Amino acid sequence: MDNIKNIIFDLGGVLLNIDFKKSITAFEKLGVKNFEAMFSQFKADELFEKLETGAISETEFYKAFKKRSHLNISDADIENAWNALILDFRTGSLAHLEKLSVHYKLYLLSNTNSIHVKCFKRKFTLQTGKADFDSFFKKAWYSNEVGLRKPNADIFEFTLSRENLEAAETLFIDDTLINIEAAAKQGFKTHHLQAQETIEQVIM
Repeated sequence: MDNIKNIIFDLGGVLLNIDFKKSITAFEKLGVKNFEAMFSQFKADELFEKLETGAISETEFYKAFKKRSHLNISDADIENAWNALILDFRTGSLAHLEKLSVHYKLYLLSNTNSIHVKCFKRKFTLQTGKADFDSFFKKAWYSNEVGLRKPNADIFEFTLSRENLEAAETLFIDDTLINIEAAAKQGFKTHHLQAQETIEQVIM
């Protein structure tokens, strides 16, 4: 990869296996029929966007979700259904990160929320026996912590300015095309990771 000094990875669908259908099914079992209209791989409605930019707390999110759904469901029910989409880490890809870190500065840029962060970090430790997922990266940026969310241009501008990176020297890898297109407009080198494709196949 000529002139590439930095690599920014998405998380879900890149390093962490996820399945949105599992959350859709879990919410349907609770009686929530329109979850896919609220949240999917490609969009988030106002409530979920607030959650994923840290604009509301978990407590506020649960309260608003119950009010919207008109259902008598517990916070734990919502949490479990919301976390159902999180599967397991791609251990081969994690091992590859350690090799790549010798040659590149590695970063993470993920649209996520505090509920999912706690869930996937717990799963990471259970699966790998390691304590700190973020240690694979020079810096891990989570949308709920920085208050910005892909595919908006400001989150890409934020990553460049915060670490003093050059977009032309930075490869961005994501499994969602709209995020790839947004990064490309900012001058990043990009790779749209396809289903069944892994980062170790893309970057040797």
